Parts: sequence; C-alpha cells; structure tokens
Amino acid sequence: MEGCVTSGDPQALFSGAALDSRRIEGGELFFALGGEQTDGHLYVGSALENGAAGAVVDRSIEIDGAEGAGHGCLVRVDDTYEALHDLTRHVRSSCPEHLVGVTGSAGKTTTKEILAAMLRTSFRTAASPGNLNNLYGFPLALLNLPEDIEWMVAEMGMSETGELGKISRLGRPDVVLLLNVLPVHLGSFGNLREVGEAKAEIVEGLQEGGLIVLNAGDEELLRIGELYEQRRPDAEIQWFGLEADDRSRVQVSGLEMAPEGRPGSRFNLSADGQSAAVDLHLVGAHNVENCLAAATVALALGCGLQEIADAASMVRPAPMRGSIFDLESGARVWDDSYNSNPDALERTLVAASQIESGRRWAILGEMLELGPMAASYHLVAGREAARLGFSPVVGVGELARDLVAGAQKGGVEAVWLPDAASATEFAVDEIAEGDLVLVKGSRSVGLEAVVRTLRDGI
Repeated sequence: MEGCVTSGDPQALFSGAALDSRRIEGGELFFALGGEQTDGHLYVGSALENGAAGAVVDRSIEIDGAEGAGHGCLVRVDDTYEALHDLTRHVRSSCPEHLVGVTGSAGKTTTKEILAAMLRTSFRTAASPGNLNNLYGFPLALLNLPEDIEWMVAEMGMSETGELGKISRLGRPDVVLLLNVLPVHLGSFGNLREVGEAKAEIVEGLQEGGLIVLNAGDEELLRIGELYEQRRPDAEIQWFGLEADDRSRVQVSGLEMAPEGRPGSRFNLSADGQSAAVDLHLVGAHNVENCLAAATVALALGCGLQEIADAASMVRPAPMRGSIFDLESGARVWDDSYNSNPDALERTLVAASQIESGRRWAILGEMLELGPMAASYHLVAGREAARLGFSPVVGVGELARDLVAGAQKGGVEAVWLPDAASATEFAVDEIAEGDLVLVKGSRSVGLEAVVRTLRDGI
C-alpha cells in the first residue's frame, strides 16, 4: 500500500482494520471506501472519535477545521479500495502461516466452523467471522487476525465471474475446499456449468503444491477435478462423499438420522484403518456431508481421527442456520432464516420431516437469483413440502406464489403472504403446542423477524 501520511504519527501501529465507523473497537485503521449509497470519507471523523488509530483516504478532508489535526494518523492514497487489497496482500505474506479457502453454493459457513473446530485440536486456528467472504469482507477478516495464527479457515464467496479468483489471489490458500455447485446465482450465470466455472476460480490463488478437496458426489466438481488434474499437476487432489467411493480417504458408516427423533445424526468416520464415532448436533444429511468435507481436510493436515470426531460432536448451529429451539408454549421452531436455494430447501425439508413432532408446517420465503427457472423451482419446492407432510405451507414474497401453488397441488393447506410482517402475524396466530415450524427464505425476505417474535413473544 503506497500512500502519504498527511497528519499524525507516521510510525503509528494499528490493531486491525475497519470499514464501518460504528464498529470501531479501538486501534483500527479505518478505510474510507466509496459506495453507491454513501461514502466512507463522510465518516472518517466518527471513526477517529470512536477510537480508530488512523484512516486511509483518497482525498483531502477536514476534521474540526484541520485535516486530521489531533485525531490520529491520516494516510492519503490514490484509491482506498486498492489500498485495502494491497495491505491484505502484504499482511498475508506473514499472517496467517497457512490458509484454507472454503467455497460452495451452500454450507460454506457451517463447514468453515466445523473445520476450524477440528483444526483447533492441533493448531492455533482462526475462522473468518460470520460471512465475511467477499472482496470487502475477506480482507477485513484477514487483517483482524491475531499475529500467531497457524491456520485460518476462510469462507470465500462470489456473485459474479472473476470475484472468487480475486479473493483467492488475495488469500493465496494452501488448501481449497469446494463443497458443491448448485442452482444459485442463476440470475447472473446462464447455467450450472457457468456457476461451476466461477466456483473453480478459488484454485487460481492456490499455493504451489497445495491441496484441492472436492465433492465426489457433485457432477460439476467431478468435471472440475478432472480439469485441474491437467491444469495444476503440482497440486494434490483429494475427494469426499457420502457414498462409499474408493477415491475418498474418509468414509461414513452406520449413519442414523435424527436418533431417537432428536435433531442431528450419529455415524462413524473411518480412515486409514481407524474409526471414530460422531454425535452431530447439526441437522440433516447435508451437514453430515459438510462434516465429512471438513474431516477430509483436517486429516490431510495432520489432525487425529478421534480428535476430529470429538470436535465435530461439539459444534452447534450458527444463528439462523439450522438452530432449533423450544417455545414455552410447547412448540418448536427451526430457524434456517439466513438464506435459501432450491437444493438447500429440499435438504432442509427432508431433515425436518425426520424429527418427531406433532403438526409440522413451514414458512418459506421466496428464493432469489434463480433466473428464468424461478417459477419452476418454487413450484417443485411447494410440491416437495406437501409430499413430506408440511401443512400449512406459507409462501412469503412475490415469487413464493408458485411455491404456494405447488403445495396446493400437493393437497395441503397453503397460504401466500406478501412480507415478513404478515408472516409474523400469521405465525403468532397459528402456532400451537406440539408444532414444529420451519422458517427458511432468501436473506432479503427478512424472515428472522418471524423467528425473533416467536422466540421472544410466546
């Protein structure tokens, strides 16, 4: 990062980086980024007042009548966004020592947390917080790492071609883990193959001699694996998959879903002639697959199989990503309100249908970024909800009209509602003792409001 210190101490030290002046904890370097809605330069004063040790700007600014006087260090650069990436590349040369990049159409955050828990049994490990997985979030996650981290597990996402490749080149991962390629972002990509090509960009920054871990049960990733056997002969490729496969080093056996009717699963992990039992508290077969993916990486990096299994058994769902809680009324709520896509919704419906309950029903928000196939995907989802015994099925948002139509064709009660507020009112009136209600939808639908009201108000 090349720049000129226009005020303050040129030798100032910073504890990390920040992009939001409201989230300053003290000692960070604030980057004044531009944006469509606002401009970070408007908040430099607030950032410094909140404890930032300095700010990176790309224009002259005035604070209390003087450019930065008495308010910490100001660094003037040509472009604050490029400066953020330059600093990320510089810091990455020494911290963390090693990095795993995790991507996929679904399961990134959960797998990241499982893998981090496994690696902590043997290494000083940190995971990127929340979903800081884009060209703004990933640099922020890396720049705020403690200095002594041996392995960082970083979630890497994308919404357009080229984005994931840039993140990968910033992070220069030693290991990349590709979970799946599913029909998401189809509004930006023409077909599933294009989504797969965009996901495969995570390999672009892979260190020489690095490790690529792929899902053997995903057709697109099978194709990508064959491609990278030619493109990256220096790299090692390992596979994982729920189905027994000679290519997979780690195998799952004795799988029992929803044991005794409770959320989660039990199974054995086997590798290299050893076996260890896992009591997983994450719901659904897709989370067994996420656990298997993480175990494959952790074993390759030198963790013991028993330690891997014990760590997996300790992981709990992240907020809005499959947590189940009981209400005082005797009903249960499955909160999967963070996001949705056709494949993830199908898996979640199946998993919820395996849990013992009285009446089982669902509030399902519209699924976005599905392109011209959106109506068809919603129709199929409604039919699947009906087939699995969910009634009523509540569709929220304009696209969910087709989901409701599908459920009605499946012979169950179904209701369309325009927004989260109306869905909240419906849920409060409808929920009863013994119910299990699933809440899931695309992020912008805001169905966490339904969950919050049920949790806090009943």
